[in-house]
Amino acid sequence: MDCTVSVVGAGTVGLTVAWSLARAGARVTVVDPDPGSGASWVAGGMIAPYSEAWPGEEPLLRLGIESLRLWAPFAEALQPFADGPLITARGTVWLAVDDGDAADLATATAAVGDAALFWPMRPSAAVRAVPGAAPRIRAAASVPEEIAVDNRLVHRALLAACDDAGVVLRRERVEDPHGLPGDAVIVCAGSASDRIAPGLGIRPVKGEVVRLRRGRQCLPPPTVTVRARVHGRQVYVVPRADGVIVGATQYENDLDLAPRIGPVVDLLDDAFAVLPSLREYDLIEVTAGLRPSTSDNVPVIAPLAGRVFAATGHGRNGILLAPVTGARVTDMVLNQEVHAWS
Repeated sequence: MDCTVSVVGAGTVGLTVAWSLARAGARVTVVDPDPGSGASWVAGGMIAPYSEAWPGEEPLLRLGIESLRLWAPFAEALQPFADGPLITARGTVWLAVDDGDAADLATATAAVGDAALFWPMRPSAAVRAVPGAAPRIRAAASVPEEIAVDNRLVHRALLAACDDAGVVLRRERVEDPHGLPGDAVIVCAGSASDRIAPGLGIRPVKGEVVRLRRGRQCLPPPTVTVRARVHGRQVYVVPRADGVIVGATQYENDLDLAPRIGPVVDLLDDAFAVLPSLREYDLIEVTAGLRPSTSDNVPVIAPLAGRVFAATGHGRNGILLAPVTGARVTDMVLNQEVHAWS
């Protein structure tokens, strides 16, 4: 099929959509004034649908599980374009500090409903699985099938893969998607999507992450992703080649990308509560970004008007949902297949 497509947005989702369409035979142009400068840059890189499970979010869980199953072949195809290993961790270990945290962890485990996928473990076993973990843990769980990736390596690899597939990148700002050429236009503009295609219901939710680098005398980073609940707050620690990512804050009605000291200090205190050895790491970077969120946390992947489509609103799950989004958009545009989400 000879099909031309314009993709608005060169974040991880937009580039995955572009690469998927190009590999299916479409001629693709991506338009973005600053590729990868949004939420794709400020991410933990967790491919973690089970850890994100919560009662009432079953459609998101099912979509996430579908995308997790696509990640192994996706990473294998993308790895030749990367300048380092894309996958940085295999498996997730959950830690809960007090009784309330343990109850929340039990709720998340029950939301998955499969003890082979998300199963309670003895706190002593969790401490052995995560060297350097604090000894006083109220409850713990393991999620062995989840992985984590280096989000920045993934984005750079997607840029290279798209170029190899003949995708054209135009560094321009888009005001009206209907003015772009092509048989189809896909809006993948993250937190800017509602400005470009009003009515999508995408709102920006601010979040900060911290990058820490291991010093020579420090314990090595964990080999698994460590997620924790600390007195009602969530924190995650995701391994990188030279250290860890600690994340993430979350709050509404703040579009200022300058990090806020108070929430970042609280975030680090929570990380130190479960991994005290991180106190000895070097502070490399504190970065803020805007997650493109929807009211039900399910992304908008659907036709809009005429030849314009949307693939946006992935919230905190953009890296996780990139492969399934690419597959769904390819079906939607090239095969006229629109999937139900419920």
